[in-house]
Amino acid sequence: MLKPSDMIISNASIGTKCLLVEVKPKYEYKENQRTDTVIGYGYTVVLPDKQFEKLTVKIDGKQQMETPDGYTEVHFDDLALYIYWSQGQYTVGARAAGIHAVNNKT
Repeated sequence: MLKPSDMIISNASIGTKCLLVEVKPKYEYKENQRTDTVIGYGYTVVLPDKQFEKLTVKIDGKQQMETPDGYTEVHFDDLALYIYWSQGQYTVGARAAGIHAVNNKT
């Protein structure tokens, strides 16, 4: 049986613009305990086409951008959206291979 967590959501569902507002490290967990090892970063964007909802996109590896002063329009490489179950409800998650600033600053 196909489960909601097996579904991949179309990238068109987040709209045409992503505005980066925050960058935070993502840590490795062992035996349900956070370690001091940074395994990637979460890039939080707001989505103007979706009433400024927030979405955090996880990218493994080194930090690719800093938290902007205000916000910066960005584009993600190989963005993948997915559904997962957390704390009694379905949630949208996102991961990508890279992030880049769009040339025009909004």
